[in-house]
Amino acid sequence: MVSGVTDGFAKNLELVGVGYRANKTGDKLVLNVGYSHPVEITPENGVEFEVPSNTKIIVKGIDKEAVGAIAAKIRSVREPEPYKGKGIKYEGERIIRKEGKAGKKK
Repeated sequence: MVSGVTDGFAKNLELVGVGYRANKTGDKLVLNVGYSHPVEITPENGVEFEVPSNTKIIVKGIDKEAVGAIAAKIRSVREPEPYKGKGIKYEGERIIRKEGKAGKKK
């Protein structure tokens, strides 16, 4: 059997950060990720979005390449930053954290 047609492919994304939210209006995905305006993303043919909660996005479809491309496009809206880890990341992705400035020593 062809697994893409029978099961489909999916990528799970998580929003990490205070006030970062995702909504689905119609077939569009609306992201509020700290910009002055909401970011709207329209799906390609054969790709659909699911938003089970405000901070989780599931990209589904039968074309693995299209699902991965749309998921990468969503992640590129606000990539995770290395200091606090805020941003949009894949589920299970490990963000390498950096230490902040040392600060003034007394």
